[in-house]
Amino acid sequence: QVQLVESGGGLVQAGDSLRLSCAASGRSFFNYVVGWFRQAPGKEREFVAAISWSGGSTRYADSVKGRFTISVDNAKNTVYLQMNSLKPEDTAVYYCAVDRGRTLYEERGKYDYWGQGTQVTVSS
Repeated sequence: QVQLVESGGGLVQAGDSLRLSCAASGRSFFNYVVGWFRQAPGKEREFVAAISWSGGSTRYADSVKGRFTISVDNAKNTVYLQMNSLKPEDTAVYYCAVDRGRTLYEERGKYDYWGQGTQVTVSS
């Protein structure tokens, strides 16, 4: 049983930083992809970033390029999302998800397992 547990969300001011964590358990994630998505109130869940489990490949949404960094610690089975220069429009529930394939998809339907989410609120 795959389990994904997000943590690290909170309330910050515009310009601040946060680091989200996604702790994965339940099986080997070798050759899998982990993605971060977010969902703001009244909006659809959107892609933020993805990384191969080896850490060799990454992909970002245009809206976060240059501000967010995704990384993986294989020893800890944890994926991180470092978020810098946060903006009020980054406010959302952030979810991590696992895709059992090797392609870094942006489409949420390609991901097989999801965490429960962590709230990020950025005040202006």
